[in-house]
Amino acid sequence: MKLLSVVIPCYNSQDYMRNCIESLLPGAEDVELIIVNDGSYDKTAEIADNYARRYPTIVKAIHQTNGGHGEAVNTGIKNATGMYFKVVDSDDWVDIRAYLEVLKTLGEFVEENKSVDMMISNFVYEKEGAKYKKVMKYDDVLPEDVVFTWDDINDFRKGQYLMMHSIIYRTQLLKDSGLELPKHTFYVDNLYVYLPLAHVEKIYYLNVDFYRYFIGREDQSVNESVMIRRIDQQIKVNKLMIEQVDLKAIKNSKLQQYMMHQLEIVTVISSILLIRSGTRENLKKKKELMKYIKERDEVLYHNIRYGWMGHLINLPGRFGRSISVGAYKVSQKLVGFN
Repeated sequence: MKLLSVVIPCYNSQDYMRNCIESLLPGAEDVELIIVNDGSYDKTAEIADNYARRYPTIVKAIHQTNGGHGEAVNTGIKNATGMYFKVVDSDDWVDIRAYLEVLKTLGEFVEENKSVDMMISNFVYEKEGAKYKKVMKYDDVLPEDVVFTWDDINDFRKGQYLMMHSIIYRTQLLKDSGLELPKHTFYVDNLYVYLPLAHVEKIYYLNVDFYRYFIGREDQSVNESVMIRRIDQQIKVNKLMIEQVDLKAIKNSKLQQYMMHQLEIVTVISSILLIRSGTRENLKKKKELMKYIKERDEVLYHNIRYGWMGHLINLPGRFGRSISVGAYKVSQKLVGFN
């Protein structure tokens, strides 16, 4: 059995997918690379097939009609045979030295019969044109180089949370959890991270800068202007996170606290983008989102509305909104995101 299955969702990725794939090939026979061509109309399919022919024991090429990023990940999970599972987007890549350390550690889990549901590592914001590259690290909140549980974690900082880039899940956990990401929906990486957490018990943190998260293309889905245009998609994912996990049913208090933290961050991002757009229609949508949360769960609403981030996004009037946007811009500089 392979140690690690890596799904590479590709949609018209001919210009950058080779860099991603080449960074993953050094995993050799320990990995399977599942390239999912999600209905591309450029040379993505041809490139995927070429890699599958050159590396038949490592690379699988799967072609499907366009279903979006989530459906490509679904396909990867269904076809994965490795013990562990990772998503690497086709415009991103991995650091080879850290990658080999990750595989060594996964191999030790298998050899020593350690039960680990989720491995966490660091990721680097590879922002185009930026002189300083922000690294998302977790060494201040997670124990290093030991298997631990949610009871062993410290409180995450406000701008610090788990993203798709930092997580490797045990493959069978994903399959057993019934995770099914929605088709034709952007920003489902939030669901990919969030929904399986309730099934995670054993965790391991490897303090290496593994994943390189490229941001800066104008057409990229995480570009701020693109996110504002697709704000309904962000709100849809935000609501699905609320609907599909009952936080009150999470028995472990530390896990419940962390999931509330992540949900708060996603809601703040939704709200700030709605404010940032400056349109009357989107300001109305922001009110509707908060009303939806209040009607759905009073405790959740109270935590989101009356935490300091909640106060920040609900400052009254045009001047209050300008302060919210200003704080958001400062966060962009400090954290390094788009």
